[in-house]
Amino acid sequence: MSIRPSTLAFEDVRVGDQLPELVVPLTRTTIIATAIASRDYQDVHHDPVLARERGSKDIFMNILSTNGLVGRFVTDWSGPGGVLTEVRIRLGVPNYADDTMTLTGSVSARDGAAGEDGRGEVEVTVRGTNSLGDHVTGTVVLRLPSKTAAPR
Repeated sequence: MSIRPSTLAFEDVRVGDQLPELVVPLTRTTIIATAIASRDYQDVHHDPVLARERGSKDIFMNILSTNGLVGRFVTDWSGPGGVLTEVRIRLGVPNYADDTMTLTGSVSARDGAAGEDGRGEVEVTVRGTNSLGDHVTGTVVLRLPSKTAAPR
């Protein structure tokens, strides 16, 4: 997936539009660094020995990291002017180190017209899978600028 350099216009989005998939290598460095960046120092996110002692197969990604990747997935598609207003996700199987998560999504709802703020609301259904199954499912709501809105 490439990052959109300009913002997608609300009028150019249709229900059913597919987002380009995002493949995320789940390296140990990624899992540990994103846990630390979100101030989550739980041992199951950085210490494989203690993670196994606690019943896990290995270290695994925390929910804040998953949430950030879901947001990135949607804003890479929408461009820099897309404003996330809701992220509703549910975790499934863990994202373990040395696996890959693939995020996919599609536009599942769209307002009929842009609002007074010159933006229209779009809902995207997202799914992130790894070798074990669904790691994350949910929806993201964002507001996109209208082509007809006056520049702010």
